[in-house]
Amino acid sequence: MEIQLMNVQRQHETYASEYENAALNVLRSGRYIGGEEVSSFEEEFASYEGAKYAISCGNGTEAIVLVLRALGIGRGDEVITVSWTFFATAESIASVGATPVFVDVDPQTYCMDPALVESAITEKTRAVLPVHFYGQSCPMDELRAICRRHNLFLVADCAQSAGTKYKGERKNALGDVSCFSFFPTKNLGGDGDGGMVLTDNEDVARACRSLKVHGSGKDGLWTLKREYQMKGIPFPENMPVGESKYYNYLFGYNSRLDALQAAILRKKLKHVDEFIEGRRKNAALYNEALKDTTYVTPFETPESEHSYYIYALKHPNAPEIMSKLKNAGIACGTYYPVPLHLQGAFAHLGYKEGDLPVTEELSRTTFAIPVFPELYTEEREYIIRTLLEALHG
Repeated sequence: MEIQLMNVQRQHETYASEYENAALNVLRSGRYIGGEEVSSFEEEFASYEGAKYAISCGNGTEAIVLVLRALGIGRGDEVITVSWTFFATAESIASVGATPVFVDVDPQTYCMDPALVESAITEKTRAVLPVHFYGQSCPMDELRAICRRHNLFLVADCAQSAGTKYKGERKNALGDVSCFSFFPTKNLGGDGDGGMVLTDNEDVARACRSLKVHGSGKDGLWTLKREYQMKGIPFPENMPVGESKYYNYLFGYNSRLDALQAAILRKKLKHVDEFIEGRRKNAALYNEALKDTTYVTPFETPESEHSYYIYALKHPNAPEIMSKLKNAGIACGTYYPVPLHLQGAFAHLGYKEGDLPVTEELSRTTFAIPVFPELYTEEREYIIRTLLEALHG
């Protein structure tokens, strides 16, 4: 038996006619960039997650970059984040010229530990960037309180957590701004790349809209004036003024969600709660089968309704167990084998082994197993049986 870690083909097969007809309509329309599919998806996703404004973009990484730029964060600034996440989280901070400051995660939730944040704040800190890791919500009330005390922005990396609830609502999982990814394997995944920024702040929304299309047009001019005002610099008087895409006011990006992805994502959004429920069902069955073993199953806080983008087990013999799973045809993997503070790209920051002990332990002892909602019963039972046998062989 061969079982993939994430099987996007099966998700497509379940509602294939819906997705394919949506794609065909776009192909026949001749409108491939922007248009009704994109604007409708923005409105529908904002409504689903509980935000006033949605700005679609090319991918989840660019969503974070756009947000940091829109908040005026750049060279000389610091952003507090976690090392236990995908590289893009901290890469985005570095991409705008700011410095990521890494703090450790909670040993149960694997999300940012609020108790460690305040000691990391300096006069250069501008924002806190937690990650709703594996689909579990961070303790946003505590983090929001810290940010308010220190006048910092709270930017939520929701790349792994579309559909996650915090205290019964999706709205409360948002920071000042939140950033989503629609990579194909995600809870809500397209058939290619895609990203989204959500916020209730109109100024941030306008800035992101301008930056994602080369800093052009009416929103570009407005954002440039806002930047001059924020810096206390007089706005230049002699400047060409226009609202078309050929009037550029900022060095922005070409970061657009295409209509094909938007059309498919609109269809998948109607089913995302069903997908998450399937993940939660599989997770619950794993938890029950492994509860009296030496495996540490995922912890779910009372405040968070975990969406299980990834189901990760923890065990001191993780490498050996993964080897046995792979030999049995069960795909598995470590998310992530090298913490960000030890990555070569951040060597200049001076972190060393031992600085973030919880994160470093997780990189050695955790591994993901298949939890996608279309997992067959016999496959799940085979995975459980193999996991149990791996403890005694």
